Amino acid sequence: MSAAFRKAAKARQRPHRERAQPSSRTKLGLLEKKKDYRLRAQDYHKKQNALRALQKKALDKNPDEFYFKMIRAELKDGVHVIKQPKDEVTPEQVKLMRTQDIKYVEMKRVAEAKKIERLKAELHLLDAAGSAPARHLFFVDTEREVQEFDIATQLDTVPELVDRVYNRPTIATLQRETLKGATDPAHLKKLAQQRKNQYDLLRQRIEREKAMFVITQKIQTRKDLLDKTHKVKVRKETTTGPAIYKFKFQRKR
Repeated sequence: MSAAFRKAAKARQRPHRERAQPSSRTKLGLLEKKKDYRLRAQDYHKKQNALRALQKKALDKNPDEFYFKMIRAELKDGVHVIKQPKDEVTPEQVKLMRTQDIKYVEMKRVAEAKKIERLKAELHLLDAAGSAPARHLFFVDTEREVQEFDIATQLDTVPELVDRVYNRPTIATLQRETLKGATDPAHLKKLAQQRKNQYDLLRQRIEREKAMFVITQKIQTRKDLLDKTHKVKVRKETTTGPAIYKFKFQRKR
């Protein structure tokens, strides 16, 4: 074959063009070319490796293993969906339970307050916390009176009874009647310890009553949050107080 003939045959050849994508097959993706075999092979091997990994995971799994997601999930259209728990109580029932809780805590708080008042009466209404010591102020006119001041003479009692803030009889009473109560130092120390225990008990009851009041406020706040009214939190909840919300004003008919 001569060179001229080959040149003429080459000139008659049409250039190769890729076939156009039919519009009816657009939804199936682009038409693959012959040179795309490498991409198809890589995708095939990737899927085969994923399947082998899943098979190995299934073989290594303990058949007796249980977790709650097994019963909380279901398959819908080939997708695992977590089952949403159904409401076992209505909002009205929740409000009623909150109301009952408030009434119970308030009842216990009132009972605790009555015990506090009774204990204060037994302790002669002295300071329960004991933070402020008992003070008795005396007023004098001159500096000389301050230097010569005698508290036993001012209280009209004997020096041995000056430290008492209760049951402190005067000298006239002591002359007329005998001293009542304990006079033995050991017995007095025992009574002082009992009085201290009573003060500690009173302090605990006061703290418990305050804690119940805070619990009542927090329960009431949670009850108010059940309403669908628009609200904005103003202050976060603390150990000593409930959260504060600002509710949108609604006119009641």
